[in-house]
Amino acid sequence: MDDILSLNLQEVDSLEATVIIDNELDPMSPAAPETVRIGGQMGSIVMRSDSKVTDRGEASKELRMGDICCAAHGLSILITATKGETKHSVLFDIGPEEDSWERNVKRLRPDLASVEVIQLSHWHRDHSGGLLRAIRMIKEAKSAQGRSDDLIVDLHPDRPVYRGIAFPQMLVSLEADPTFEEISDAGAIIEKHSEAHTILDEMFLVSGEIPRVTPYETGLKGAVRFDSETKDWYSDELITDERFLAVNLKGKGIVLFTGCSHGGVVNASKHAMKLAPPNTLLHCVVGGFHLATSEESQIQSTIADLKRLDPAVLMPGHCSGWRSKFAIEKAMPGALVPCTVGITITF
Repeated sequence: MDDILSLNLQEVDSLEATVIIDNELDPMSPAAPETVRIGGQMGSIVMRSDSKVTDRGEASKELRMGDICCAAHGLSILITATKGETKHSVLFDIGPEEDSWERNVKRLRPDLASVEVIQLSHWHRDHSGGLLRAIRMIKEAKSAQGRSDDLIVDLHPDRPVYRGIAFPQMLVSLEADPTFEEISDAGAIIEKHSEAHTILDEMFLVSGEIPRVTPYETGLKGAVRFDSETKDWYSDELITDERFLAVNLKGKGIVLFTGCSHGGVVNASKHAMKLAPPNTLLHCVVGGFHLATSEESQIQSTIADLKRLDPAVLMPGHCSGWRSKFAIEKAMPGALVPCTVGITITF
């Protein structure tokens, strides 16, 4: 279990997160007042575009559909924290496949050379599929800027050969995640961690296994993994390799990034608060809440417990589902800011 006393998560002065991959696209809706500042709306899409027109009167730019990001089933968020003169960036997950990640990066134009660590939340292809191309593109960006610093990929050591879902009518295998050898060959330095630890001047916290303390967050129903020796599948519903990323924002509290919350978004939130410095508040939860296929009773129990934790902002994305977003807005008016692809969130 995590050694809480050995962690020393530092406060950061500011935090910015760019959503490179998410299931949902919404470049039009503003954020709720007094939550976070959102960029990546239509105006900023036009401003970062190279489009120019000279034949349309006073119009000087054109809104091009090819400049707007595309949604994909997965998650990838580039997170940059600043403390004084120190700035560090982590890429949290990489989405389902290489083309979608590269396409959105080319449209968003983030500073890839700034990425020092890629953290994979868990071994599922919708979070790892773009990893190899992301490594190569980040390395190329560093080289173009004359930087020679290493790119670390922070991974849980327990990589399944294959994962799958056992439906009543059939068993379906998921695509394999990139192997350790492929990740290394792409140019990254692998660090394997099953326990909680801090990275990058202790400005980010990566959890270990998330303790299961709620009675209703029981994992991914029907999840199985393949045993290459016995050539058989066995139950894997707990997805114990899933880890979250947390940042302690000065004057606000913990900003928690969750990949899928297979272990439960409430369990993750409670564990983040145990790993945080004493008396730290929970400010925001960003990412997958994994409620899209949940029963109504679980959605209501989840939201009731989140409400007790009293976060200022909830940013469900990826696998959260529209029903949970509707329920959050109803139960906690003004706290909901959906996590959608292409936005840049400033805390």
